[in-house]
Amino acid sequence: MNRRLIGPVVIGLALFLLLGIITIPMLVIGGAELLFSGGAGSNCGSTNSAQQPKASAEAANSVPSDYLTWFQKVGLQYNVPWTILAGIGEVESNDGRTSLPGVTSLSNAFGAAGPMQIGIGGASSNQWGGAAIHPASEKVDGVATDENGDGIASVYEPADAIAGAAKYLTEHGVQQNAASAIFAYNHADWYVEEVLNWANTYADGGFTVADATGTTTTSTVSGSATCTGDSQLSSFVAPNAIVSEAVEYAEGQLGKPYLFGGTGPAAYDCSGLVMEAYLSAGVVIPRTSQLEYKDLPPVAANQVQDGDLVFFAGSDGTPTSPGHVGLVVGKNLMIEAYATGFPIRVSSFGTAQSPAGDQTVVGYAQPWPNNEVNSTPPS
Repeated sequence: MNRRLIGPVVIGLALFLLLGIITIPMLVIGGAELLFSGGAGSNCGSTNSAQQPKASAEAANSVPSDYLTWFQKVGLQYNVPWTILAGIGEVESNDGRTSLPGVTSLSNAFGAAGPMQIGIGGASSNQWGGAAIHPASEKVDGVATDENGDGIASVYEPADAIAGAAKYLTEHGVQQNAASAIFAYNHADWYVEEVLNWANTYADGGFTVADATGTTTTSTVSGSATCTGDSQLSSFVAPNAIVSEAVEYAEGQLGKPYLFGGTGPAAYDCSGLVMEAYLSAGVVIPRTSQLEYKDLPPVAANQVQDGDLVFFAGSDGTPTSPGHVGLVVGKNLMIEAYATGFPIRVSSFGTAQSPAGDQTVVGYAQPWPNNEVNSTPPS
């Protein structure tokens, strides 16, 4: 070896060892901050494209329909803005569509796993609690959840992972300070900014709804019930083919913006959405929520079926002349065009946790006993 190089080499080795001594404790200490991180907790301005790849042209600004359902449902359940959950899902894994390690099995280099990149070990620590996939009956110290009710808490299942993320954000005060809770989720300023940017995009309706990420089966008729397979509303069972078609139409509008007076196809108001949904199935119903409530056959609360209309006083109506209407798609669940600034969504109704205005039901009506009502579609 050239003697003139010995000095620089020794100095270089010393610096390398010193940096190693400093860096290792930082990684260990940082592990508590990484939590659900999909990558290192850096405060740099980069989006760290090696770990957070941009969406493909096909997937850009789109949300898979199954993810959208769970973002909205879980958001209501935990009182977490669904747009923040969707922003995290986009940044962490492009809503499960990235091919990076740890999204559908195992974990990434930091111990994060699943579409929401929740820590199951390693530097991220086990924030999930227990094994990545374990029986729902198993008691664990973490955010593990069996949101889809299949008896298994799986960090790789979108529903379970999204609910786990919502639990974590709630524990870190997302209702009081969203940016702080997101920072706790992944200790990086760029991450907070990117998630909030996506959340704002979703809140403004600036996205499309893509096909579900799972396998989707076509609707089949068995007896008098029409069932959707693993679709946007996987538990939905329609009482007849008319309701199936109407709900399928409404489901196809999820994520589109609200527009007062809108009847589609780009935007809708509440009554315009349900009117067009039933028109797609060959059933003509009145244009406004007031006339729908007045002219359609009423239904007792204990006899409500999927496909019925549910009415609320709304901001511009009364209990006897309701100003808001939704399409029932399950127990205390409906598809609705809520208000300006809110995309068409699946929402809860009739509970204390339901959105403002959707908590008190004033009545129900059934559009589908026949397709002859005293109304004609608008020109």
